Parts: sequence; C-alpha cells; structure tokens
Amino acid sequence: MMLVAAARIKRAQEAVINGRPFTEGLVEFLYTINDSLQCEDVDCPLTVIRHVKKVALVVITGDRGVCGSFNNAVIKKAESRVSELKGIGLDYTVISVGKKGNSYFRRKDDVLVDRFVEGGGFPTAKEAQMIADDVFSLFISEGVDKVELVYTKFVSLVKSNPVIRTLLPLSVKGEVVDVNGNCVDGMEDELFMLTTKGGKLVVERDKVRVEGGRISPLMQFEQDPVQILDAMMPLYLNSQILRALQESLASELAARMNAMSNATDNAIELKKNLSIVYNRERQAKVTSEILEIVAGADALA
Repeated sequence: MMLVAAARIKRAQEAVINGRPFTEGLVEFLYTINDSLQCEDVDCPLTVIRHVKKVALVVITGDRGVCGSFNNAVIKKAESRVSELKGIGLDYTVISVGKKGNSYFRRKDDVLVDRFVEGGGFPTAKEAQMIADDVFSLFISEGVDKVELVYTKFVSLVKSNPVIRTLLPLSVKGEVVDVNGNCVDGMEDELFMLTTKGGKLVVERDKVRVEGGRISPLMQFEQDPVQILDAMMPLYLNSQILRALQESLASELAARMNAMSNATDNAIELKKNLSIVYNRERQAKVTSEILEIVAGADALA
C-alpha cells in the first residue's frame, strides 16, 4: 500500500502544482474586476453579498482509510465550523464529498446534509462541475447566503493542513455579515484573516492578495466587465472546487504513504523485538536442558 500510494502521489502532486498558478491568477483577476465594479450598479448574482442566514459547507474527505488522521482532521474541522455557526445562530447545510465523509455524516442525525457525492479516483473537471452546479443552484436560489470549502491543503509529502476557504460570494473585503452585522468569516479562512483594529474584530485580506498585481489602466476590454465577470464565474467555481479535490487527494495519498511507512517500520521493529524474546526463551530452555543433563550425569556418577 505504501508503494502504491508513492506511485500515485507523483501524479497528484504534479496536478496540484501545475493547477495552482491558473487558479490563483484567475482569483486575483476576478477579485480585481469585482473590486473595480463596487461603485457601479452591476447585476452579477454570484457576487451579491447578502446578510447571511444560512451557510453551505462543502466538506471534502477521502474514499479510503488507512491514511492516519487525514479524514478525522477534515471532519473535525467541519464539526468545529458547524459548532461555530450554531454559536452565532446561523443555519447550515453540508455537501459531503468522499466516501469516508459520507459514511460519517450518514450516522450523524443532528447534521443537515444537502447532498452526498462519491469520489471517483483522480479528480476531473466533470466531477468538479457536478459539485459546482449544486453550489450554484443553492446560492442563486438563495437557499444559502455563503458557501465555504472545507478540505485538506497539500503543503508537502509530510505535511498537510485542513483549511476553510470562502467560495461564494466573491467578496473583496470580507464584508460577509449576518443580520446583526457580525462577520461570519471563519477564523482560519484562507482568503480572509480576522484581526483586531481599534479594539474590535475586523477582517483583512491576506497580505499576498493585497500586494497582488492590478489591472493596468491602459488595458481595455472589448466586452463589458460585468459580462466578463458573469462568463468567468462558472470557471471560477469549477477551478476552485477542482483545486480543492486535487489538493485533498494529494494530501490523502501522502498521509497514506506516511502511515504505511510507519506501519512497516513498526512491524520491522516488532519482528526484531519478538526475535530477541524468542531467542532468549530458546536459549533459556537449552541451558535448562543442559543443566538437567549435567545434573543427571553427576547423579549417576
């Protein structure tokens, strides 16, 4: 199992690394356009910021076990976010992706699940599009007012972190609040980081995104920016969900490789210790038999 995971993780790691520049560039571009349209009267449903009453959590887990604490860490992160939402009086729904998460949430009668999605090996754009369509319909129909991704971010072969990422709405400054004006962004949201300012909690954008490039004022668009935003938002949803699926798979394979490597090392160590115990017991038995023979010979003499 360790060798199989090691063989598959190279492909998964390459998919993550190769896909990051496109998704990050697309997000920066869309945020820049959306930022420039804040002062204009635009009609782009996926960028509409409403008072949050209900949040959808897209929880991405693995399809198999024997990968250490990988699945438990994601589920624990999702449960922590659910408790946080309940604490501020917000409704929620879960879109579970992955067999392990599905089996867990099916046993939880107190968790509201909108849909179960089974994984299918390496993530594809078709699989991401199916999840994106469900997210799109929920948000457009105002079934939910905010969508968050809960998945495991691939850092390296020995490290991965469960994270929360705001997917919708496409908010520039993190001004997603509930009916009482309280910010509902997660404390560890990848896009928005809570901090203090003037003794109050505020949300600031990540420094990397603040220092990102801006669209040149000399650049001209053949189409209206609103049309560009409408046309690219479905691509944004698909790319972000596909990236989360790819990062989750790479993290799962890395966790399985490390877990099986540790299991192999433990088995070798156990075999070594048992061999030592066995040899000691055998030597003690041989010594005991020799002593009995010597004692019997002395008695005959």
